[in-house]
Amino acid sequence: MLELLHSIIPNVMGKLPTFYEAIIDTLIMAFWSGSISFLLGMIFGVTITVTRPSGILEHKGVFQVLDKVINFFRSIPFIILLTGVMPVSRLIMGTAIGVEGAIVPLVFGTVPFFARQIESALAEIDRGLVEAALSMGKSPMEIIFRVYLRESIAGIARSTTITAISLLGLTAMAGAVGAGGLGDYAIRYGHDRNQTDVTYVTILVLVLMVSIIQIIGNQIVKKNTH
Repeated sequence: MLELLHSIIPNVMGKLPTFYEAIIDTLIMAFWSGSISFLLGMIFGVTITVTRPSGILEHKGVFQVLDKVINFFRSIPFIILLTGVMPVSRLIMGTAIGVEGAIVPLVFGTVPFFARQIESALAEIDRGLVEAALSMGKSPMEIIFRVYLRESIAGIARSTTITAISLLGLTAMAGAVGAGGLGDYAIRYGHDRNQTDVTYVTILVLVLMVSIIQIIGNQIVKKNTH
């Protein structure tokens, strides 16, 4: 079996430790930036939903500021955002390169997207449920947790799946500026040294990761769809 792999993907087999390290770096970037983005995106998505006109905590100022900030960062191509937030990365992480340096731009690139996804998921809630909760004297926080979030589990799971897959693509793109991970591995060896087997194996690993994320997301959606 090993002889067969050496004949099919010689360049990958010749640098297996580097390949494994690239996979681990990608998972680390995806996990930490994904966790932070999930928390912040959820907060921003809920906030923009409840503070919009006719929302349960209507506040024009908060809504307008948050809406404009989200639109601003969503309009910046990620490859440009990578270099644009380097000073922030150095300030927070102490470095702007490598896995640690990539987490900050990944968060900046993912949070606005996820916040909009959450906003869309919460918008699907029947307005009648919210009005019924208000008529029962429920507080805004109770409505947020017991109506908006509880009734949107399937939508939130769907949004999280989409965002996680998108984030995985961003981690690969971050490799173009030395962030490490599979993107850097594919560029450094597959592209720069014209080792096509490295490129194809990287693609297969990323496809496998995306498939796993999609399967998990689909299962959660299925279990929480009324």
